[in-house]
Formats: sequence, C-alpha cells, structure tokens
Amino acid sequence: MEKIMQIKRKIIKIDEELCNGCGQCVPSCAEGAIQIVDGKARLVEDKYCDGLGACLEECPTGALTIVEREADEFDEEAVEEYLHSKGQEKRSEGRIMACGCPSTHIQSFVQPASCQETNEADLLVGAVSTLSHWPVQIRLVPPTAPFLRGADLLVAADCTPIAYPNFHRDFLKGRAVMVGCPKFDDAGEYIQKFAEIFIKAEIKSVMVVVMEVPCCQGLPLIVEKGIKMAGRRIPLEKVVISSRGDVLGKEKLAA
Repeated sequence: MEKIMQIKRKIIKIDEELCNGCGQCVPSCAEGAIQIVDGKARLVEDKYCDGLGACLEECPTGALTIVEREADEFDEEAVEEYLHSKGQEKRSEGRIMACGCPSTHIQSFVQPASCQETNEADLLVGAVSTLSHWPVQIRLVPPTAPFLRGADLLVAADCTPIAYPNFHRDFLKGRAVMVGCPKFDDAGEYIQKFAEIFIKAEIKSVMVVVMEVPCCQGLPLIVEKGIKMAGRRIPLEKVVISSRGDVLGKEKLAA
C-alpha cells in the first residue's frame, strides 16, 4: 500500500463547537473538501483542501480558520478524480431511481378551472393546489424537464411549505418549483444542477424561499453560484420565512 506523504502546510480547521451546520462553506469550496456530516461541517480528506481559505468568508460563526500543521499534500489529481467520481455516482443513482422509483416520473398537471380563475377563497383555505408538475425535489428534477422551459422558477427550502400557510397562493402559483435542504443535501451537486438548468431551460426569473434559521441561508448562495457558473443574468429574489409562518423580508439579489 502506497504511503501518503505528509508535510507541514496550511489547511482548514473547523471548530465543531462554533459550527452550526449551516452549510454555507460547502459551495464555496471548489475542491469539494468540506461536507456536512451529522449536522456539522467536516473536512473530507486533507489532500482535497488547498489551504487557500476560500470558505472562510462564508462562515457566519467564525468556525473556520487556517492553521499550519502536518497534513497530506494537496493533490490536484485526486481532487479531479474525487469530483468526477461524485458526479458519476450521482448520475448512476439517477439512472437507478429512474427505472424503479415513481418519484422520478415526470408529470405535468393541467390546472383546474377554479385555479385558473384565481378563486381566492379556495386558495386561502388551501383547497386548491397550484402545483403544476412532478417531481419537485431538486435532486430528482432533470435539467431538461419540459416544465422548466422558459419558467419562472421557485426554489424552496423544504420546511417553508410547512411553516407558511399560504405557500401555494403567494409563492407557488404560476411557477415551476424545486425543493430541497441545503443542510442535509449535497451543495456541490445542487450548484451543478442549477447551472445545467440555467443553461438549458431559459429560466426567466428565480425566487428562493428559505426559513430564518442559519442552515437555510446557503440555498440562495447555491442558486446564485449556479447562475454565475451558467454565465447567465437572471433576476433573483430571496424571501425569508419565520418559524411562526410570517414573511420576515424580501431581497433582490444580484442577477
């Protein structure tokens, strides 16, 4: 077995006591060296961290620092293989699920007349669904899904429809929707997925709805990075919901 050479060099250090698991550091690491594991940011392997500290500014609690210690050498080839294997693994999972999981079966729904005529009374009590397609999970929606073509896109943290009582009426109506959790899912995979969508689907606008908790705040950053990776200029708005179901604020982000 080949012995890995260690040298004294700069590398990221994560203070688990300060880390709140928000995940904002994950998409800022182009090498994929950081992941959220059991609700905390973790260094996957020393050799994937270049020690440059691109993730430091994204941490809201100061849990990330650069230290100098004995560590495996940074291995650019290993990083490329690691990122490639992650991409291949996700694509393979997608093929398996597409064969056997009904959740991946693409469907578009014709809205009932009452919804098209905007029956406000029904929407207020949640009697009419404005969902226009399936699936809705970020990981399951293919970039080529027909319902994404030329759509106004709603990207929602998956707790928001539970907390906000009029989610369908105020946010979902007239939009294609994708939901997920930036804390527990793979942020790097999300960025790649959104970049592909923005390249292929000609999205007109994006609204990102998140909860007020810190772990949700990485989702707008993920979408913004996807837009930049795609080289597009798309209007982007962030909406923050409180745990009691109130809209705390709306903010236009850089297109």
